[in-house]
This record gives sequence, structure tokens and C-alpha cells, in this order.
Amino acid sequence: MKDKGLEQLRAKLFSLDEKIVSLLNERAEVARLIGESKRKMGKEIYDPAQEAKVYERLISLNRGPLSHESLKGIYKEIISAARSLQSPITVTFLGPEASFSHLAALNHFGKSTSYLPVTSIGEVFNTVEKGKAAWGVVPIENSMEGPVKPTLDRLITTSLSIRAEIFLRISHNLYSKEGELKKIKHIFSHPQALAQCQEWLKKNLPHAVWHEIISTSEAAVMAARQKDAGAICTSMAAERNGLQVAAEGIEDHPMNTTRFLVVGYGTNPPSGRDKTSIIFGTPHIPGSLHRALAPFAHREINLTRIASYPIRDRLWEYVFFVDFLGHSEEEPARTCLSEIRSMTSFVKHLGSYPSGEES
Repeated sequence: MKDKGLEQLRAKLFSLDEKIVSLLNERAEVARLIGESKRKMGKEIYDPAQEAKVYERLISLNRGPLSHESLKGIYKEIISAARSLQSPITVTFLGPEASFSHLAALNHFGKSTSYLPVTSIGEVFNTVEKGKAAWGVVPIENSMEGPVKPTLDRLITTSLSIRAEIFLRISHNLYSKEGELKKIKHIFSHPQALAQCQEWLKKNLPHAVWHEIISTSEAAVMAARQKDAGAICTSMAAERNGLQVAAEGIEDHPMNTTRFLVVGYGTNPPSGRDKTSIIFGTPHIPGSLHRALAPFAHREINLTRIASYPIRDRLWEYVFFVDFLGHSEEEPARTCLSEIRSMTSFVKHLGSYPSGEES
């Protein structure tokens, strides 16, 4: 016996789906025409500042029941598909596929994008600098493990700019072929993943042997080869290798987050909610760092990160990486940067870009 009310609701869904499909294709056609205009004007297809404004407007329009996060997730794929109609782009990342860097790239650029995994952070920069990919995604810091030194090294010397940032919550799961925790005697993973789960592993699998592997993706491959092995890896890597969940959320710190950067040529216009990254050096004299930071305090500019980094071949000399809120083309950041240049030995502007959403 059919429920009339249910059938009526389903009929309404079918009608709405027809309208949504029609509107999506109408939107895609408008996006394609925008892409043609951009190409004629010599503008980039991927525009982080404009996309940030789109998401901000969508959230302001949202009245539920969809959450802001769900709505943004849907539109990420709509915008990704529109970009692919305008002009296909290639994004390179620290591989292999199904790594956390791959997940970060997918979360930002969507599935309708061409991805190119490479074997090192340096190679990500090289690939973009040589024009083999338009954009690169690299990790810059982890909330538990601190800065990623190979990325800092290349930011000092590269001609690329930071064009966007991505925050990825790192929730670690343990997977195995049969999904039975008690059968696991060997655990494969990347050294950082093992370090981030060490307390849980010692408590719950005290006799298991840890094996450090070059990536969490490769760990999944290794675990798939033997019944008594487990892997700390991404859900994507587990699915690709036929692994099942043995334990979820095994990280020692639940707020574990990695920040990634999108690097490429060019600059962003202001989006209205921006962050700027710079590197500067100071004379090796007392008080020089204090004087360099004073303009931020005087102009009430919020520093979100400051880190010292040793200069190679110069014992006990450092440069400083600083992130602050604001865009370098707008006040008070513009005047602040001008003042800092007069108080430091050098300043390199790494980029101004839309602030990412922290998990």
C-alpha cells in the first residue's frame, strides 16, 4: 500500500531536481563565458579572492537546514566543475595519491581538477616554477609537530607567491585487512602519524611493532599484504587497498591540524578577509627584532604567527617568518610594511591571500 504523503514529497523532490539540474547547467554556461572573458583579458581562471567572496555570500544567504559546511562542500564541487569548463588546471602536491596533502588539495580545488603527485616538497615548487603545473599544495605547519622545514627553505628562495591557505584536521584511524584490532601485530605509517598516535598505540597495542614508511598511502599498501598488519592512513588510502577500520580517532590530540599553502605565480587582490605572510631579517644588534615588530603593535595589526628560522652558513643568525591579518595593498598593512622595510636588513613579501577556515 502506497503512502500518498510520501509519494507527494518524492514528486516534489523530482520537480526540484529538474530545476536544480537546469540551473546548474545555466550557471556552468555563465561560468564558461566568464572564463572566455578572463582569457581575453589575460586573467587567471583560479581566483582565490573571488572564490572566497562567493563562499562568504553563500553563507550569508544560507538559512538551513543545510549547515554552512555542507553548503560550502557542495559548492566546492560546483565551482571545481565550472573551472574545468573554463580551462583545465593542474595542481601538484606531495604524493603519493591518497596522502594528507592530496586530501588538502581535493578539499580546496575539488574533484574536477587534474592532480600531479610528486615525491618531495622541493619538487612541488620546482614543478610549478617550471610551468608543469599551475598550482602547488605544500604543508607549512602542524599544530602538534610545528613548522615544515623543507617548505620554509623554499619560501625563502622561490619566485612563487602564497595564493591561498588550507586547514586540514588530521584525524587518524587504524585500518587492517580484517578490521580486528586484537589481530594487529605490525603497524605501518609515516613517522609523523606514528608520533601523533604514540600514546594510544602504547596503551592499546603495547606489543605491536612499529614500521616507519615514507607515506601513509604506502603504509596502506603494506598493511594490505598481511593479515596481522595495520596502517595509520587516510580513509581514501584504506578504501583503495581494501582495508577496514580497526579503530577510529586514535590521535593523542583531537585538535591536530595541518596548515597547507597554495603556491603559484601572481598576486591576489583584496578579498575583505585576508592574511599576509612575510620574511624579514634584522641586523645582529640588540633590540632589532623589537623595533621591527613595533609597527604592528602601533597600528594594532594582529600577528597570527611568528617563527625564527636559522640562516644557512651563518651561525646563530636568523630570519623571521610572520603572518598577520590584512592585505598588503590596504591600510594599515601597507604603511606598516613600509615602516618595517626601514628597520630591517631585508623584507620579502610572500603573499596576501584569503584567510583559511580553521577546523
